[in-house]
Amino acid sequence: MNWYEKLSEYFPIEEMKSKEHMDALLNDKKNVYMKEEGPHHVLMYVETETFVFVDYLFVSSASRGAGLGRKLLTSLKEKGKPIILEVEPVDYEDTDTEKRLKFYAREQFHHAQRIGYCRRSLATGEPTEMEILFWSPSDADEQSAYEAMKQTYEEIHTYKDETFYGDQYEPTDKVLVFQTKRKKNILASYTPALT
Repeated sequence: MNWYEKLSEYFPIEEMKSKEHMDALLNDKKNVYMKEEGPHHVLMYVETETFVFVDYLFVSSASRGAGLGRKLLTSLKEKGKPIILEVEPVDYEDTDTEKRLKFYAREQFHHAQRIGYCRRSLATGEPTEMEILFWSPSDADEQSAYEAMKQTYEEIHTYKDETFYGDQYEPTDKVLVFQTKRKKNILASYTPALT
């Protein structure tokens, strides 16, 4: 099974970029869009001068619990830049969403409670709501995570969208909003209490 098939089997269709889109990013934006893969993992990420965005992180079920996910995130943390990623809201019928949130809470990620993010999937036509998590080696805040998400959306997610999907994604200001009111922290119940 190739890297794209692994990602397609694990991630829902509304979150997947097409193979053509990802190949174009790997080719046209090879200075910022990266792929790392091994027998049990696929990691797709964006690295700019100021942040890292994790586009896809897949660890096979056979190797979960062996520390591979942590090792991959540690290699990104060692770059010394804030790390931003998207996650699905908790779906109690899908135990993987809860496991994912527990994993990111253990890895000291924070929920960007002021960022609203909902984009229409070009594959299904349905709105897809996502939450933004971020980790920072310093004191980066939700505003910087928001700016990084806007850049990622404009330069990566919507790259040549009409070419690959025959349609365009909605404009950034319709998809991403920075709210004054905070949402409930989706990581709160998984974050160990400070002693």
